[in-house]
Amino acid sequence: MVKSAYRYISETWYRAKAKNSPIKDLQRERLIKYRREGSVVRVDKPTKISRARELGYKAKQGYIIVRSKVRRGGRRKSRPSRGRKPKKQGVTKITMRKNLRRIAEERAAKKYPNMEVLNSYWVAEDGKHKWYEIIMVDPSHPVIKNDPKINWICEKQHRRRVFRGLTGAGKKSRGLYNKGIGAEKLRPSIRAHQRRGT
Repeated sequence: MVKSAYRYISETWYRAKAKNSPIKDLQRERLIKYRREGSVVRVDKPTKISRARELGYKAKQGYIIVRSKVRRGGRRKSRPSRGRKPKKQGVTKITMRKNLRRIAEERAAKKYPNMEVLNSYWVAEDGKHKWYEIIMVDPSHPVIKNDPKINWICEKQHRRRVFRGLTGAGKKSRGLYNKGIGAEKLRPSIRAHQRRGT
């Protein structure tokens, strides 16, 4: 079977951590540039074109790509001044219910309030930060409204979808990709299931 150009591009990315990878030096240069930039930056075109196309990106009007930076790790909680055993201080290993990719998507959506988040993917990371590229769509653009493959995002039930956990990262953090035994209490959401009183 003949491989497509996008397949070769994605395989190069998967081999990026190997010692003799051609992309390793390029990644190092990019990280130097990324660290100097702000938290949310609009970019001209996707860094990982194959992954962006898999997630629905098209090089046409109404689509933009935004690179978002998020600090790695769990919550930075201050230590209580008194009245705890060291074991009960609750400082380390405390993480948010949202994953870092969802946080990156929400920050991008706050900066571009007229756009809707379609999806996102990992781009780079170092010891301190992670960078994600977010695919955003303008639901009021005529090109988007006339495209039958994407005009579902113009409907009112998809408004501010990233803040309601409807993107891929949101569904993952809500546990909706788990199915069957052990996932009975996740749908439609954890709180809705508790309200039912079952």
